Amino acid sequence: MKKQKRPVGKALMGLTLLFFYLPILFMIVFSFNDSKSLTSFSGFSIMWYERMFQNRDMMESLYTTIVIAVLATAISTFVGTITAIGLSKSRRLVRRLILQLNDFPIMNPEIVTAIGLMLLFITLRIERGFVTMLLAHIAFCIPYVILSVMPRLRALDPNLADAAMDLGATPWQSLFQVLVPQLMPGIVSGALIAFTMSFDDFIISYFVTGGGVKNLSIMVYTMSKRVNPSINAMSTLVVLLITLVLVAINLESLLKARREKKK
Repeated sequence: MKKQKRPVGKALMGLTLLFFYLPILFMIVFSFNDSKSLTSFSGFSIMWYERMFQNRDMMESLYTTIVIAVLATAISTFVGTITAIGLSKSRRLVRRLILQLNDFPIMNPEIVTAIGLMLLFITLRIERGFVTMLLAHIAFCIPYVILSVMPRLRALDPNLADAAMDLGATPWQSLFQVLVPQLMPGIVSGALIAFTMSFDDFIISYFVTGGGVKNLSIMVYTMSKRVNPSINAMSTLVVLLITLVLVAINLESLLKARREKKK
């Protein structure tokens, strides 16, 4: 019975992967179409990439998206990691309360978070733009980093930092040379999730931005009302960028594992 079910399972897995990746492949193919048609491929051309690079608004939105995603990822990863380490040393009641509060933004509908942040910035009379978008992205990225680091912390010996300080390490040395290397898989996972969430966000960004500052998702939304194949070219570049990042991370982990085996 199990052998008969395996081909069915593999077929379902193949159909699932096809369902996920066929639209991406379709988009990549039509980014090289030499006409405006999004349904009929009439010939190979790179003119939509040329027009994309010539479009100042698209380049500015891509630059804004990358800068905000990188800054939000770096800041939220640092803050989330330090917070998780602090929570591991806190009392159980305090830790439970903070973790429940940490889960609330994740479970909360994104539109509610967006409206809340917008009203906050308006109340504080903070001009909406690049800074408010960055602050909003940091705010919703931190909970994901904490959730990624906490399971790794629970798996560590709680006396690891104390043992390092007993052997002569300073608190900062025990943090960055003992704890952080052990937490690195959780930190990297949290950083990747934070980068993806920031890069992909539309609803919160749409409500907290202003002054003509647009990220890529807002730009695509404004362009979706009219046929513009440059969107396919832009999306293809984003897919290529994310693929290169994932390949680099996986190669780095494989090379690190091989070096450890040789030792």
